[in-house]
Amino acid sequence: MKIDREHLHKIAHLARLEFDERTADNMMQEMSQIITWVEKLNEVDTEGVEPLTTMSHEINVLREDEVKNHLSHEKALKNAPKKDADYFKVPKVIE
Repeated sequence: MKIDREHLHKIAHLARLEFDERTADNMMQEMSQIITWVEKLNEVDTEGVEPLTTMSHEINVLREDEVKNHLSHEKALKNAPKKDADYFKVPKVIE
């Protein structure tokens, strides 16, 4: 498939790409090459091939969640740069 300027501008709009007209010819050529490559992939016979969900055959080893009391509330607040009674004070981020 050959990419023309109309397709290029439509794709750029959908993908929120910005470019100047000096690079348009180069982008059209590169996009045409990409589409040609994808069209070749469509010619591959994938009948009976299961979809690939991961590149690794390793299985995650998960552990059970355990509730532990590592620090007391007071110890955590002791090292806080700013605190207010039982709470950490942080800079305001929303106006």
